[in-house]
Amino acid sequence: MRMLRLAPAGLIAVIALTAGPSAQQAQPPQGAATAPQPAGRGRGGPPLLPTPALTAPPTPTANGRFVIGPPYNPAPELTVKDEVPKGTVHEFTMDSKDSKIYPGIARGQTGVVPYTRKVAVYVPAGYKAGTPFPFIVVQDGASASYRNIVPALDTLIHEKRVPAMVAVMVHNGGGDGQGSQRGLEYDTVSGVYTDFIETEVLPRITKDYGVAFTKDPDGRATMGGSSGAACAFTMAWFHPELYHRVLSYSGTYVNQQSPLSPTSPRGAWEYHATYIPYSPAKPIRIWMHAGEFDNGYGSKEETWHNWVLANERMATALEAKGYTYQFVYARESGHTPRDVIAATLPEALEWLWQGYPK
Repeated sequence: MRMLRLAPAGLIAVIALTAGPSAQQAQPPQGAATAPQPAGRGRGGPPLLPTPALTAPPTPTANGRFVIGPPYNPAPELTVKDEVPKGTVHEFTMDSKDSKIYPGIARGQTGVVPYTRKVAVYVPAGYKAGTPFPFIVVQDGASASYRNIVPALDTLIHEKRVPAMVAVMVHNGGGDGQGSQRGLEYDTVSGVYTDFIETEVLPRITKDYGVAFTKDPDGRATMGGSSGAACAFTMAWFHPELYHRVLSYSGTYVNQQSPLSPTSPRGAWEYHATYIPYSPAKPIRIWMHAGEFDNGYGSKEETWHNWVLANERMATALEAKGYTYQFVYARESGHTPRDVIAATLPEALEWLWQGYPK
């Protein structure tokens, strides 16, 4: 995998876009947040990336912006090795009839629409029941891409590159996009999904499997892809007393929220346009990814549905406020690409957990 280091945001942009004002110039959501901004770059034309000023691969200790390129080969940490102790994976389902928070919806249907969701819990080798452990919550947990976290954690824990931790892989309630159960859970800009995890998911795991979870927010991480990534950031943003670490693939920091909210009229677009610039910095550490041909890459800014631009704006807003972040831009790839995830996930996890005792 070819990798290039970009200079800091103040010197060079990740993407050569001439779109409207920076996040620092945006208006708070209560004001003119819904006013259209100038158009961004359309499809075709010159390459999206300028020539980087420095050449160096991203590392588990480096912060800032990076560019990587194909071929995207699976990281060696994903290969199961006989000498590496294996964690245990427990699987169960949750019925919507048992949820007080998410009884169930579906696009185009009225009333309560029942569903079930899959949940898997990775418990590292040697775990003693009842011991509070650090953990990571994984959105879209039944996805093949994110199940890579199991062999990755086996290897990383064995090599003492990350702390021994539990992984809670929670699948969505079904559907996708606005009007779906998944969309309601992941694209809503509020603390409701975190309440669901804290009051309905974690307690059941503790009851059924004897797994205890640390209360230290520095030992709590959350991750996902697309809307699941926006959800991961939302968990930390609205509950920084619970979660400090975020891992985001092709984050949906765009206008995808449904139903609409007057406090976030452009949905998750408000994070980089208004929330981060106009709020005191929060204790959030975030690893981010976007693909060169990610969703909406040729869309104009006023659509608020350009994933590439949204993620670049997130990096700019985070850097301006002094957040610790790593942004990896993958050339010749699209939205939540499996090959890029398989190539980067172990090192992303290692970066994410820097500073936590191993």
